[in-house]
Amino acid sequence: MKVAVIGGGAAGFFAAISVKEHHPTSNVVLFEKSPKVLSKVKVSGGGRCNVTHSCFEISELIKNYPRGSKFLKKSFHQFKVNDTIDWFDTFNVHLKTESDNRMFPTTDNSQTIIDCLTNQFEQLGCVLKLQSAVTRITPQTNNKGFELIVNDKKMSFDKIVVATGGSPKIEGLKWLQNLGHKIEKPVPSLFTFNMPKHTITALMGAVAPNVKVRIEGEKLESTGPLLITHWGMSGPAVLKLSSFGARKLAEKNYQFNILVSWLGQLSEDAVRALFQKEITDHSLSQISNYKLPEIPKRLWVYLVEKLGIELDKRWCDFSKKDLNRLVNGLVNDSYQVQGKTTFKEEFVTCGGVSLGDVNSNSMESKKIPGLYFTGEVLDIDGVTGGFNFQAAWTTGFIAGKLS
Repeated sequence: MKVAVIGGGAAGFFAAISVKEHHPTSNVVLFEKSPKVLSKVKVSGGGRCNVTHSCFEISELIKNYPRGSKFLKKSFHQFKVNDTIDWFDTFNVHLKTESDNRMFPTTDNSQTIIDCLTNQFEQLGCVLKLQSAVTRITPQTNNKGFELIVNDKKMSFDKIVVATGGSPKIEGLKWLQNLGHKIEKPVPSLFTFNMPKHTITALMGAVAPNVKVRIEGEKLESTGPLLITHWGMSGPAVLKLSSFGARKLAEKNYQFNILVSWLGQLSEDAVRALFQKEITDHSLSQISNYKLPEIPKRLWVYLVEKLGIELDKRWCDFSKKDLNRLVNGLVNDSYQVQGKTTFKEEFVTCGGVSLGDVNSNSMESKKIPGLYFTGEVLDIDGVTGGFNFQAAWTTGFIAGKLS
């Protein structure tokens, strides 16, 4: 059996390896149009490779996929986080869990993952063809395989696994659309919020560890750490919100308002009670000296000044109006977003081959027997934290079964 894998990323390599593990006598050729493979693996996690996330309950794991959660629920029963850990462990690549539950190789070096994949790929006898662009797939009559056009040359294969990754434009997926597949329009996911010339950017580097961020006028919100940058806001809370709101924010042309609650999930009444206690217990203290674990000191000073409250004001001098202003300002702090910035090199798209056209138990096309899909070419994307790689390992493993 001759099998072509198109795309030399994480999903493509894992699929090729899976084909050989399940079908040892098959001939597997991986085509990559560029001169490099596993580029995203190389840069992931700041060069350490965030392999997966230590979320072992499938019901919890799928909550981290804005698109593809229902589809992956079945898939994860075939290859889940534990299986990823065990697979790499088999080749003496051990993973560790960090405080935020992201998992990295103990070497803290993405090259460890690259070497593991490429070594296994070679040992199994898979063939790699670099700078080999596949421009057309033509199914043969009576399900007798496929003809591929690779660098203007015709080649024949029995099965095809497409692992070409996300495409920023729908034009990059036209060749799959021409085969009869529905393509969900690609739009960016996982991006930071730009706030040009906003005064808060002077606090770049400050991290509020537990905030709630909402899109004004939408039922979109996210919680977690928020990082202030020299261009606006980033951090897990913002990145997660950008992922879940990818389509809606694209419709808004990335011009919208956000409401930040600097004290996370605390209600207005709870925040008011917090300050009432301070007024009672430390009435002579100045507001500038107040310490909250959720708000760094320089951010606290900035927020108080933004609300027009004097920093040397004592709690005992607070009027009801002052208290209301402070509470509302911390729970519903408004900022205008004007644009986005890609999060580091971890470019992720929302969109791709419609999941309605793919069998979640096999990754086989429902339109064309013998054609399989894996990774980000599918309309699947996860939030930051190793979830996109986990989807790549899972769908790659399943596609490689060729079942």
